[in-house]
Amino acid sequence: MKTLYSFFLWSIGIAFFLLSAVIIGFCLFVLPKRNTFSTARFLFRILLWMMRIKLEVYGKQNIKSGQPYIIMGNHQSMFDLFVVPTAIPLTFSAVEAAYHFSIPVWGHLIKKWGVIPIERHDLGKAMKSLELAKKTLASGMDIAVLPEGHRTLTGEMAPFKKGPFHMAKDTQADILPFGINGLFDYNKKGSFLLNPGVVKVNIGVPVKRSQIDKMSVEELRDTLFDTIKGLSKK
Repeated sequence: MKTLYSFFLWSIGIAFFLLSAVIIGFCLFVLPKRNTFSTARFLFRILLWMMRIKLEVYGKQNIKSGQPYIIMGNHQSMFDLFVVPTAIPLTFSAVEAAYHFSIPVWGHLIKKWGVIPIERHDLGKAMKSLELAKKTLASGMDIAVLPEGHRTLTGEMAPFKKGPFHMAKDTQADILPFGINGLFDYNKKGSFLLNPGVVKVNIGVPVKRSQIDKMSVEELRDTLFDTIKGLSKK
């Protein structure tokens, strides 16, 4: 029964995603990015409802308008791609694994949006990607990074990569941390089964530029790991 129900949810979810992709693709050509992002957020909210993900968001009061942010959180599921833009009321780009750009429909959309591909196993290309990310921040757009690099296989957070924290040290942005709780239980990596339920996103207090400047890359990485781990357990 659970397999059949999961098949039903996947079917309606994929169908609605393809419709959403057409709408978002059209908006990318005729609307400013802020309006396009608002449209995508609205569509993703419907998608989550259709796939029986009950989203609860806490800590929005920690976000200050007009402040550039590097948005960082844990990576529980492929559905993070829909939950994070729905939960965090900012217009942002992102750093994503290069292979995501080869995914039909999704790859075209993120390329058009200006998402930055990163080659995790090629240090030279990875550093170039981080330079592009810094330029994106300098242009006034926030940027999201999932510093684990990969979805969790166990439900526990994997060690953070150093790259995002080198980027953070070299920009004038604050870091906005968040923690997701519930998406791993909804859909584990490699599993077809879906388990409808509550997913919580807890947005933390930003790490200010003045605090970032006082820490080494390693200290910043460890501080954010502890902060995000705490937010993901609430």
